[in-house]
Amino acid sequence: MGAIGLRPMAEADWPEVEKIYRAGIETGHATFEAEPPSSWGRFVAGKHPGLMLVAADGPTVVGWAAAGPISARAVYRGVVEHSVYVAPQSSGRGVGRLLLEGLISAAERSGVWTIQSSVFPENTTSLRLHERAGFRQVGRRERIALMEHGPLAGQWRDTILLERRSGQDGSEAW
Repeated sequence: MGAIGLRPMAEADWPEVEKIYRAGIETGHATFEAEPPSSWGRFVAGKHPGLMLVAADGPTVVGWAAAGPISARAVYRGVVEHSVYVAPQSSGRGVGRLLLEGLISAAERSGVWTIQSSVFPENTTSLRLHERAGFRQVGRRERIALMEHGPLAGQWRDTILLERRSGQDGSEAW
């Protein structure tokens, strides 16, 4: 395994992105989703094109990050929600940190002033990663949704709402 690099996500990456997404879903601690989107088109539909990255070890995608607007309302044009997923075999190699730092940098260039995410409290690795990247916990959403798949199916789950605020005012937001 060599040096891991970042690059924009492309449609050709979808099979590996989907595989990594599926592996995250199977943990029961990554998302409420039961399945990845059925196609590249469905995946990118709600994403900002400049805020979709992959981490690659040579030709192999080992992680991805993506963000999209939280609302269509103009007042929220600089607020995005993001996801970061790392292939299980690449865990512990700094892939999540690299992806999150790259996403933050791309968001700053895009005029984003707030990046947010909801993380299951049991996902302590993700919570630590976000804290180290300057995110803060702004609340706990108790019993926010019912898990419908995996080993925790039928359980109401909490999430921790995280956010990172930019130092810029967002006047150049997209």
